Amino acid sequence: MNVDPPHPPLPGIGRRALLAGGLGAAGLALAGCGGTTAAATGAPVPIRQWNLFTGGDGARMVEMHDRFADEHPEYDLRPTTYLWGNPYYTKFAMGAAGGRSFDIGTLHLSRVKGMGAGTLIDPVPRDVLAEFGITEETVRPALWEKATVDGELYAIPLDTHLVVTYYNREVCEQAGVLESDGTLVRTSGVEDLFDVLAAVKEVTGHFGIVMDTTGAWRQFWSLYRQLGGEMALEDELGLDDDKALQSLDFLRRVSEEGLAPKASDAPGTPARFQNGIAGLMLAGNWELPTMQDAGMDFGMRPFPGVFGDELGQGDSHVFVLPHRREPDEEAVRASVAYAAWMLKNSIIWAGGGHTPAYLPVAESEDYAALEPQAEYRAAADDVQLDPDAWFSGSAAALMSEANSVMAGVHNGSSTPEETLAAFKRAVQKLIDTPPPV
Repeated sequence: MNVDPPHPPLPGIGRRALLAGGLGAAGLALAGCGGTTAAATGAPVPIRQWNLFTGGDGARMVEMHDRFADEHPEYDLRPTTYLWGNPYYTKFAMGAAGGRSFDIGTLHLSRVKGMGAGTLIDPVPRDVLAEFGITEETVRPALWEKATVDGELYAIPLDTHLVVTYYNREVCEQAGVLESDGTLVRTSGVEDLFDVLAAVKEVTGHFGIVMDTTGAWRQFWSLYRQLGGEMALEDELGLDDDKALQSLDFLRRVSEEGLAPKASDAPGTPARFQNGIAGLMLAGNWELPTMQDAGMDFGMRPFPGVFGDELGQGDSHVFVLPHRREPDEEAVRASVAYAAWMLKNSIIWAGGGHTPAYLPVAESEDYAALEPQAEYRAAADDVQLDPDAWFSGSAAALMSEANSVMAGVHNGSSTPEETLAAFKRAVQKLIDTPPPV
């Protein structure tokens, strides 16, 4: 989560994956390697890869890395895994500033501009990428467009991950809110959704739906975008107050009326859903393996259409090339070959809930056969990426500030008006702060 929220560390993550504790020896020590190229000696070309995947995502990444290594003896893949969020982004910035620390890294697409596209991050050579079968026509258009800055491609999108609706089939069947094919009814508007939640609450005896109230930005941005709200983060904050208040008032009402808990953190939210305390859950699609491991009979569909289309906040994991002090075409070519292979084999990655960005996989029969992934596959076409700013995106300051103040509308400690005022003050302070890159 990625994406998404941090996952618990995975014990024994794999023979090719190095966890954060191995940074000094495995990562930065490689920065001093130089001399004769691998091609000249006939040795495998090293690919030093940095990522932020632990937990279930980490397990799938290791599976893909092992397959890549088995199929490509001409490369020596050397992955290093760091903790999700700011620990990783700090390491990334330091490593990229050094100019020789790693060959290819993983970022969230929403962070590419803020992490230094054109300074700490080098453009991806499109001609080389095309040689390996990845072009603008094979990647989701919105992601390719977001990955392009000033006409240069700075990221290779791997997936889309976003907030969706999980539903407990047994509970929802008892509540009478399933279609004849066993899928959750589609709602339109606040009151329609509240009627469904009330029916589900009658069955659970507790709540209709649960969501991470400590991560309210994801819900807020989904609702605000459904209303057509825009947010400008340049010299001054540009925000539609009426639309923002409507979105915040929905979060207030759903908790105040007892349809959702007033407080539920990231670990507690899926636990409540698993335990049947709520029949529905708003959460990232990366929680899918957790529910499968629990043996639940559940389904998934896009974020509900509260104020319009079923739009949900989300992001994309991407591969980027760190800036190099000295050009190294061999290393760049090897890194691009690795990224292209990962996209073409992303059906494995899709098993964890993420929707492939590579269209031949996303539109394949194999992906259509995945359940419940296929239920929300269309949502990836309309993923609502965070607004552009150096402080915006996954695990960035904008999300952190929003989460901090917006929890108050759920627990009743602040009104929507008070919450909006606090949010605007916090964002303006970020706008007034000079970017670090």
